[in-house]
Amino acid sequence: MQHAVGSPLPPPHQPGGAPQQQPGYLGAPSGPVPPAPQPPVPPVPPPPAPVPHAPVPHGTETTGHVPLPPGGPVPMPSAPPAPTVPDPTATTLAVLLIGPAGAGKTSVAKFWADHRRVPTAHVSLDDVREWVRSGFADPQSGWNDHSEAQYRLARRTCGFAARNFLANGISCILDDAIFPDRPAVGLGGWKRHVGPGLLPVVLLPGLEVVLERNAERSGNRRLTDEEVARIHGRMAGWYGSGLPIIDNSQMDVPTTARVLDDVLARAIASPPKW
Repeated sequence: MQHAVGSPLPPPHQPGGAPQQQPGYLGAPSGPVPPAPQPPVPPVPPPPAPVPHAPVPHGTETTGHVPLPPGGPVPMPSAPPAPTVPDPTATTLAVLLIGPAGAGKTSVAKFWADHRRVPTAHVSLDDVREWVRSGFADPQSGWNDHSEAQYRLARRTCGFAARNFLANGISCILDDAIFPDRPAVGLGGWKRHVGPGLLPVVLLPGLEVVLERNAERSGNRRLTDEEVARIHGRMAGWYGSGLPIIDNSQMDVPTTARVLDDVLARAIASPPKW
């Protein structure tokens, strides 16, 4: 005889077919066996109500639940009431560092961004220009419609990046070698792309220093001595423009960054007209 798996084993049969009582075996009950009592199950509490998220302004992009305000034109930084001296290291700013090749713009901008008390980004125009791999229009091969278009595109991209950083509470310093005699594609273009709150500062060391620093460069970042001299001569036009100028010929990078903070403090208190 087969029995269902899990049922109790029957007692062994005797020759007469009557079951043999075993010590301690009371035999099967005459009726159905009641189930063993179970402890009471505590009631399951209802799930908590979902916490509503803060409403996201219309037109705001989101990444997960992190709102990202869109970047608008950067306004002029507000000057603190006199006689308070503004602290540029703790203020959200948009800075444009101008100067010829070899002026130290990139080194100073990186150091300045690294040592501020508020989040700060560094965006280099040359780096953004070189995002173009195939079809890169190198101005050293000739200034033409393609090289100018890529310059304009890089400036606009950097401007949008600066606006987005500023809109989300991150300062931004940009660097570019722009000329005072081409305001439409230079300073004026930056003002259109970033906003009137952009603070331009010129780094202009002596020609000998620029030539020495340029000689240490490699690849397409290195120019001929004639080209460096020509660019430096054109940059001299910034004198008399009203923009703050730092001659960092005898300064290392940390010293130049400290002077830049002093210049920016004065620019916040009395923004330059440009």
